[in-house]
Amino acid sequence: MEGSAVTSAEGFAEASPGPADAAGDQSPVDASRYVFNPFASDFIRDPYPHYAKLRALDPVHFAPIGAYVVSRHADVGTVLKDRRFGKAFVERSAKRYGSEVVREPLFDHMSKTMLLSDPPHHTRLRNLVVKAFTARQVEAMRPRIQQVVDQALDAVVDRGKMDLVSEFAYHPPVTIICDMLGIPDDERGFFHAVSEDSVRVLESAAFTPEEIAAANSRVKSVRDYFERLYEQCRRRPGNDLTTQLVMAEEDGNRLTNEELTASIMLLFVAGHETTINLIGNSLITLHRNPDQMALLRTDPGLIHNAIDEFLRYEPSIQFTGRVALEDMELADKRIAKGDNIVCLLASANRDAAVYPDRPDEFDITRRNSKPLSFGGGIHFCLGAQLARLQTEIAVTTLLRRLPRLQIDDVENPAWKPNFVIRGPRVLPASW
Repeated sequence: MEGSAVTSAEGFAEASPGPADAAGDQSPVDASRYVFNPFASDFIRDPYPHYAKLRALDPVHFAPIGAYVVSRHADVGTVLKDRRFGKAFVERSAKRYGSEVVREPLFDHMSKTMLLSDPPHHTRLRNLVVKAFTARQVEAMRPRIQQVVDQALDAVVDRGKMDLVSEFAYHPPVTIICDMLGIPDDERGFFHAVSEDSVRVLESAAFTPEEIAAANSRVKSVRDYFERLYEQCRRRPGNDLTTQLVMAEEDGNRLTNEELTASIMLLFVAGHETTINLIGNSLITLHRNPDQMALLRTDPGLIHNAIDEFLRYEPSIQFTGRVALEDMELADKRIAKGDNIVCLLASANRDAAVYPDRPDEFDITRRNSKPLSFGGGIHFCLGAQLARLQTEIAVTTLLRRLPRLQIDDVENPAWKPNFVIRGPRVLPASW
């Protein structure tokens, strides 16, 4: 983003002290010589050594992305659960882009999502949506998920090769969330551009005016589409989640059309983007650790442990953000009201204070693994159980049906140039 320091080969750079240092905070001397820079190419390739350096040198570190970067498990857990930290999306965006811009469709749309709202608005939205993600309802999707996974493999099995992202990992999450929302097959591609806009809002890199204008146009198109769909749902109610949300009430209140659209688009984005990457990351991790893959083949009952370890070791969501809602201290650093906080979930997952037994090794027999990959507190991911189930079925089916599959370049996959969501762009494989 604006003002980022020139990077060193390690993804860190020398820079002037942050606000706390200028105010006289007694940070370790060597800590002030490093700056967290997630834009560096070597960081995208392997962020974990950088996380380790942050945990050791400066666990609450002010970085030129304009935020305090929190890297230890205990501190990340505090920020996620402490109500003194919130989202404050509108205020944060207004500070960055101007008060007029945040009234435009893109920012207005995002401000109405659960992900970027605070109580009481967040509470109202979540209470209306959570009913669709009970354990019983998620488990009832198992046969359909298995069918989609098998169909994806049926389409490529005789070819002897495929891209594990576009031809395999993509299908279960996209199909299932569109089934849930009642989005017809021929209209599913319509949502992907707006989905990418939503992911971009979560990044630190700023939108250009031209990008905002293009995103505004796409949001308007999506809102127009859903206006027509809501009227259809009211006239001819179906069994899909969209109809349930249109009809749902909480304390006598219903969602407005704008809130409905924001909630549905969030479900669409969260329902496929993170799970596609979780499946891809899980397959990379297994193939980089053939002993663990052999163990899982021998004992398929370890799959639930394995999914916990996938989430801990190589999560698809690396960061999440909060804003301080009042002045406070965090790990001896003074945090002012309005300061941005970046919680490094993936760093917390490798903190030796919580995982003392080889935290940088992948071990599917690891016990009591409690990764923070689905967040925490009031924003804990609604779709966590669904993501786990889809990953379970995708991984176990692939191991069973294609036992000789090999990823072409497992040590150097083409990672997406995105430091919030981690996953491969493509993942060629053959058998």
